[in-house]
Amino acid sequence: MPEQQPQALSRLVVCIRNDDAEDLVLRRIYLAHPDKAAEVAGLRRVIDDSGEDYLYPSDFFVDLHLEPGLEQRLLQTA
Repeated sequence: MPEQQPQALSRLVVCIRNDDAEDLVLRRIYLAHPDKAAEVAGLRRVIDDSGEDYLYPSDFFVDLHLEPGLEQRLLQTA
């Protein structure tokens, strides 16, 4: 049986910049979806305050590093 590759997971990120991005609030936590093509281009796919996912510059965000149990609970409520 072939070994399964780990699936890329959504991550919690914190907004640290929002230059000309009306749907982002500084210091707010957002959900970022994996998008390899966007990452290569220096972008992150993030669900913003409009409720839609859009591409934003990666340097607008930092990853939140939480205890696994807490992160899972937060992701379940997102």
